[in-house]
Amino acid sequence: MSQELAYALITPYSLLKSRTGGILSRLIARTGLDFVAARMFAPSPELLEEYAAALPSPDDPQEPAIQQLLQDYVRRRMAPDPKTGRRKRAMMLVFQGENAVAKLRDVVGFFARNRYAGQTIRDTYGDLVCDDQGEIRYFEPAVLIPVNAAQAEAHLKLWARYSDTDGGLLENVIEYAPGEVPERTLVLLKPDNFRFPAGRPGNVIDFFSRTGLYIVAIKVHRMSVAEAVEFYGPVREVLRTKLKGMVGGRARVVLEKELGFTLTPELESGLGDLLGPVYGENQFENIVRFMSGRAPSECPKEQWNDPGTEKCIALVYEGVNAIAKIRDVLGPTDPAKAPPGSIRREFGSNVMVNAAHASDSPQNAAREIGIVKPAENRFRQVIEAVYGPVN
Repeated sequence: MSQELAYALITPYSLLKSRTGGILSRLIARTGLDFVAARMFAPSPELLEEYAAALPSPDDPQEPAIQQLLQDYVRRRMAPDPKTGRRKRAMMLVFQGENAVAKLRDVVGFFARNRYAGQTIRDTYGDLVCDDQGEIRYFEPAVLIPVNAAQAEAHLKLWARYSDTDGGLLENVIEYAPGEVPERTLVLLKPDNFRFPAGRPGNVIDFFSRTGLYIVAIKVHRMSVAEAVEFYGPVREVLRTKLKGMVGGRARVVLEKELGFTLTPELESGLGDLLGPVYGENQFENIVRFMSGRAPSECPKEQWNDPGTEKCIALVYEGVNAIAKIRDVLGPTDPAKAPPGSIRREFGSNVMVNAAHASDSPQNAAREIGIVKPAENRFRQVIEAVYGPVN
């Protein structure tokens, strides 16, 4: 069943402990499934009650007591804070492929008493602690998953029904100290992270977790040509003008070698004026092609708004000094100039293929969020494409 969907719901505790990247790395790299959708939720009591009621299954290999623990966990540990009423964050990840549920189950694992190992996600990030009498004293599932394809369908349809009211770009889910003013910033994990199923996207998120910031939106995004042109529009004129000196110098070297005589500095400058804008435009085309799959000149105008062929993950991080903190961990545009321990030094190849993009100012963060639309309900679109309309 190539269209089978499966999901992993990352719990509020896993998010709070910045385990998101490690979990995502294993889910992508070890299942080989296509990561097709993601959405942040601040689930309401109504959603949580319906989900908890739908969790038990005769096909669940875990004992009934553990199934009951899962239900209780959803109802109590994922519920809004009883003192403030503030809802907690949860992250829904959706995967697609042959035997998707079974593959996800193998990677996530199941709980059993007195089992201690490290092969699965729950072995590493979850906890089932019993006392000497075998009574369960502490339970943390790390992620919640379906046990079969029928349950995956029922659960995904349920979350899709609530995905507009309870999900998207979350508001008022983080408590700040008096006087603290949070910022929001956009991060794009670029297409070079998705060339083949690997842990890179999760590893990059792991680096960002060092900032102590909070993820309040996530979306699997395929940037259209129109979006890429608008998103990178501010650098277009910079490329056309900034590179004149470099282009003139390189053209001078080539022509002197080919023609056998020396060119004057004035001619070199003229070559830069002539060829610089052309070279800059070519570089801009390459950027758009890298992000969307097609350059503007290769794509008919009527197709500019179609989703591209290249995959990104769009994330919105929130917190105090979010923009500066994210860019500090990311590193400068050129990976060769990035310091050790930065994302671009670790994962980047060149100034274009450099792992991730991050907003550089509050104004650009607002502009870029408006283009990429991380709150857009792509999650529901994916569910309905497979199962049909969700009522």
